[in-house]
Amino acid sequence: MAGRKEVTQQTSTNHDDGRWRHLSVSVPINHRPNHNTSTQIKQKPIISNNMPPSKAKSSSSSSSSSATKKDEIQQSKSPAEFFAEHQSIAGFDNAGKSLYTTLREFIENSLDACESVNVLPDISVSIEEMTQKQFNVLRGVPGANSPGKKVVTTTDVDADATEPPNNDSGNLSSKDSKKLKDQKKTIRAGGEAYFLITVRDNGCGMAHEAIPDLLGRVLSGSKYGVRQTRGKFGLGAKMALIWSKKSTGVPIKIKTSHVKGVRGGGGGSLLNEDGSRKIGPKVSNCVLDIDIYKNCPRVLEHTQQTNTEQWIGTEIQVLVAGNWTTYKSRVVQYLQQLAIITPYARLEMSYTNRSDEKKGMNLRFERRSEQMPAQAREVKHHPSSVNNLLIQQLLEKTSTKSLIKFLTNDLSGISPSVAKKLIERLGNTYDEDMRPDELDDKQVTRLVQLLRSTQDLFKSPDGGCLSPLGEYNLNLGIQKVIEPDIIATARDKPGAYDGHSFIVEAAVSLGGKDAKEGITVVRFANRIPLLFEGGADVATRVANSKIKWSSYKIDNKKDKIGVFVSIVSTKIPFKGTGKEYIGDDITEIQQSVKRAIQNCCQQLRAHLAKRNALRDVKERKSRLLKYIPDISRSVFGILDGMRKRRLEEGDGFERIASPRRRVAGSSPMKHFKTSHSSMDAIMNDLSTGKLSEDAIKQHLTEAVEINAIAGIGDKEDENGGKSKSNKDESEREPLFLVPLYEEAKDSRHVIRHPLFDFYPIGSAV
Repeated sequence: MAGRKEVTQQTSTNHDDGRWRHLSVSVPINHRPNHNTSTQIKQKPIISNNMPPSKAKSSSSSSSSSATKKDEIQQSKSPAEFFAEHQSIAGFDNAGKSLYTTLREFIENSLDACESVNVLPDISVSIEEMTQKQFNVLRGVPGANSPGKKVVTTTDVDADATEPPNNDSGNLSSKDSKKLKDQKKTIRAGGEAYFLITVRDNGCGMAHEAIPDLLGRVLSGSKYGVRQTRGKFGLGAKMALIWSKKSTGVPIKIKTSHVKGVRGGGGGSLLNEDGSRKIGPKVSNCVLDIDIYKNCPRVLEHTQQTNTEQWIGTEIQVLVAGNWTTYKSRVVQYLQQLAIITPYARLEMSYTNRSDEKKGMNLRFERRSEQMPAQAREVKHHPSSVNNLLIQQLLEKTSTKSLIKFLTNDLSGISPSVAKKLIERLGNTYDEDMRPDELDDKQVTRLVQLLRSTQDLFKSPDGGCLSPLGEYNLNLGIQKVIEPDIIATARDKPGAYDGHSFIVEAAVSLGGKDAKEGITVVRFANRIPLLFEGGADVATRVANSKIKWSSYKIDNKKDKIGVFVSIVSTKIPFKGTGKEYIGDDITEIQQSVKRAIQNCCQQLRAHLAKRNALRDVKERKSRLLKYIPDISRSVFGILDGMRKRRLEEGDGFERIASPRRRVAGSSPMKHFKTSHSSMDAIMNDLSTGKLSEDAIKQHLTEAVEINAIAGIGDKEDENGGKSKSNKDESEREPLFLVPLYEEAKDSRHVIRHPLFDFYPIGSAV
């Protein structure tokens, strides 16, 4: 160990005899513990039993403290090493969540690549599950499954776990049976397998020389800045590579074709002047790993071949450990919600199991719309969002030569006149022509305080830089996936919080396939689905506690209500490191979400009033039609009895009032005589058979139909608009649609209805 420094760490070991033995571990500081370096264990002399315990303890603690203080040194970690140790920050909590997050990051990168060059996305995902034995064969691991050792995987759980252990009595006791069940559940829930994931898109591709840094360096990317993006940390694909390195040790494979001069962020177009798509002349193949201690890529293969496929895009393949059993539903749910928020994309996923082909599944979401949202624009920092560190960075990077130019050019919402007022308020130590790099720390602090406290001088952040999905696409996406009975969409006016603009879009649906009773909230942030920790999200809390559903004729307990909320912003205020939900502590966002949902509910209320009216009329009609046969038979029997009685008594037939005693206080009964002419007509129709039971039934049915149609207009509007009128509802004005051609003169083609007359145009007759 000569010539090398050592770091000594003190540890204590307790023995059965009550003595403490102190061990020191010496590690060379120019090597990391994870590397294959030898460590030396130095055993200090055992403390004598004759020494009093208190003195022995104080002596050992003082020596340990002095040694620690003497030998402590400062160490630093690279970003890749830090996130490899704290992978839950990026959503890699466990094997199942890591599988889900890997898929999600690759798919969202593909969407960004397509949208950046205005190409309708075509994304295919392939997931191939293999057992540990198959993985070892693929990797060429020698002696992994030695004789006598059984490797339990998710595939052979069902076969192995169902066989009971040998028992002399032939039966399991209740205790053993319960233990076996618990073991089976544990194995099924926690069993890991290996997954070969391939994601292919038709986006802009990656430049050959940029591939290693794009995928092999943590916290590097093109999404930093004040702009609406799906991700900003620069972690997604890199964390998938780190997880692959930790779980399987297999490097990532990239195949991509790129057109020179076309890049993400709107840099160029993939279309030629004639509308055909440009094709890159070369296809790049890259196999790379990552050095987590240096945070740099390790390129294993980097070649180019001729693009014989005439293809442009990116294909990424990675082999990771995961758990499909517990996260299958999450993956399917993510793709369904992604199809809602990106109806202009074609998404396809295939899952295969090498051990059991019956477990395979395929999902396909066809493109429903060809209208893509406009690309988000990068904007400057708003004065209300700055801080000391940000202003110092801007002062160092600015190309302006004066303070007034810095305020007007490097910040948004500040005009030259406002900049002059700000400089005047700063005091005599500031000047319009002073160089930005001349400001010291105290002057920067004073400038930040003034910018954050003088909000009345600045324009509010504009939502024009954002890229919301749009009500049209949101409606199509929900209809494609959910298939609701009725849906309403709304977009609230752009808002701002802490200098960051945001837009809230919402939709409320009723019914739909596989919908559950009650309120189901689906959340999106910057057009990506949020699946976890929904109970604390602002959309969930507003929908459950801030909306009075009964005011809109909606039963939030029995109706199948779908609430969809999409928030886009230059900075989404996520809570927690996992970026899984948006807190409800920002009043501006909470109120905007509430207004958007209420707008949807107001639209639904008018439709629901009509729907309820139609339902009531339909129920009334069905009840009346139910009794028509009995009424027709009774009326015909009464009339036929009258006919027979008239034949017996002659022409002097007269209806006489009932001789029964009238109830005290009731209205007097009216005596009336039937017209002889009408009575004769009825009797004649009865005699000739023109008036029969079937005829009465037919007339009653027609009367019920007409009454049902007329009854729709008698329903009161929920807002107290038009109510029942005392006027005769049968008096209606004719309504004609103005034809584009001459009307047909032949009345044979006119369709007449109690509510309208339909005249076909002349050319159609």
